[in-house]
Amino acid sequence: MYSETDLQAAVDAKVLTPEAAMAFRSHIASVRAAPGADEESFRLITGFNDIFVSIAAVILLVAVAWIGSSIHPALGGAFVAASAWFLAEYFTRQRRMALPSIVLVLAFSGGVFATMVGFLVEHGESIFGSDLGETTGAIVIGAMAAVTAGATWLHWKRFMVPITVAAGTSALAATAVALVLAITGMPSQDGTLPMVLVLIAGLGVFTLAMWWDRSDRVRQTRRSDVAFWLHLLAAPMIAHPIFHLLGVTRGDDIGSAAAVMVIGVYILFGLIALAIDRRALLVSALAYVLFAMTQLFNTFGAVELNVALTAFVIGSALLLLSAFWQNARAVVVGFLPDNLANQLPATIRPVSPIPAS
Repeated sequence: MYSETDLQAAVDAKVLTPEAAMAFRSHIASVRAAPGADEESFRLITGFNDIFVSIAAVILLVAVAWIGSSIHPALGGAFVAASAWFLAEYFTRQRRMALPSIVLVLAFSGGVFATMVGFLVEHGESIFGSDLGETTGAIVIGAMAAVTAGATWLHWKRFMVPITVAAGTSALAATAVALVLAITGMPSQDGTLPMVLVLIAGLGVFTLAMWWDRSDRVRQTRRSDVAFWLHLLAAPMIAHPIFHLLGVTRGDDIGSAAAVMVIGVYILFGLIALAIDRRALLVSALAYVLFAMTQLFNTFGAVELNVALTAFVIGSALLLLSAFWQNARAVVVGFLPDNLANQLPATIRPVSPIPAS
């Protein structure tokens, strides 16, 4: 199986002409009777060797983290970051292995952050005193996240792994949230302020994801893969705060009105998912709507079968939506103004030269 990224790499290497690549895509789209832009494909593994290499890399990274931590708490993360970069030089730049590349970029970002955490654990008391303080702590966390984002940007410039942009963006979002908390003071026990900040950050990440999507409406280049991971990051940052503010995450039974609101929000998420042709919002909010529908069935007396009925209804609805995704999307996009619809991923693959990566 060859991904869009592989085809683009072949065009860049002049193994295929742009016209030949376009003809191949058109042929596959006609065989599958589905426009390629609607497939939301991304490359995770190319074979079992990806899994084999990923397992080996994780074992090695755990080992170097253990060895480094035995010398100094900060060296565990530093060894992981350095090892991940070194391994990426071969498995990412030369072999172009998808799953190991994802593992290595996450290990690199986590290693950079863990290095600063280890240094803070070892020397934080001598620098800040025994009581770090909530405001100072938020500033320190924000600074650490900013450094992680900068290191992740360097990794992106070197290796161009699509998930790297999402990793760096998450660090920047953490920086922004930490700085706002530092300025306003730490939140109250109900956690409303952090949830609002995470929601705002999630909307910002969603906007960035749409910018990447807009630059590749037919999803033929690496930019579409970058957008996929950004949508995957933005979805829980949007869904969780909204349902938290509705009271779903408190662990108590919610009333019928709140349950109906949850279902209404999920339907809205579904319409947005159809319009932008991304399914991450639907997946991120699934647990909440399952809980809400269970409460509704319980309210109407179906106590013994409430979970089964909920699973049946939601499972059937999602399978039907998947089967008729393109038709439903065409209807939703058809209701949108032309100037907005023309900014969204294409519903029909146009016949035109492929954009540059």
